[in-house]
Amino acid sequence: MVVLGAVIRAFWVDVYYIPSDSMDPLLKTGDRVLVSRTDFTASPIQRGDVVVFDGKGSFDPLDDGRGPLVHAVKFVGEWLGITGSDTVYVKRVIGVPGDHVKCCAADGNLLVNGAELHEPYVFPTDAPSEERFDVVVPEGKLWLMGDHRSVSKDSRALLGAPGGGLVLSSKVIGRPFYILWPLNRATDLPRVSETPGAAKDPH
Repeated sequence: MVVLGAVIRAFWVDVYYIPSDSMDPLLKTGDRVLVSRTDFTASPIQRGDVVVFDGKGSFDPLDDGRGPLVHAVKFVGEWLGITGSDTVYVKRVIGVPGDHVKCCAADGNLLVNGAELHEPYVFPTDAPSEERFDVVVPEGKLWLMGDHRSVSKDSRALLGAPGGGLVLSSKVIGRPFYILWPLNRATDLPRVSETPGAAKDPH
């Protein structure tokens, strides 16, 4: 059964522990979410999608200097879904390849390809962004931001780092599609394109 579970989690569905409030109000610290590894095979990543991704080499350094025993303990906790990962993140896709993403319009909204982006998912008291930026997303990369913009470490915070805060599309692990725990928060997590009143594509 352990082997079967490992195969399922490696190829189809994984479990991820939410370690921070950077995606609040959609996801809160302590939530356990089911992550589909196949959603983006059938339907490409779109602007507005929430993604779980490997941040090594972009959001995190390749080597954190910790010993193998610490890494082994962390791995077990992550695999069981009881601790968060230091290198796996969950954020929302704001820019896909070819997009020109800019902060901000006169009224404070983000601009994508010159059109204002409507973002009903942003934390109610947050501005779309307090940091100014002006980025064209290259082929094979994504511009990612948390929904709780005032507390999220995301692409904006890494503009001066190698890679400029952009994440390779190939680093995306999958899409969180269901809050599994706690039980009082159990619910489906539809894609933005499947949600009534969702943000419109400015193309």
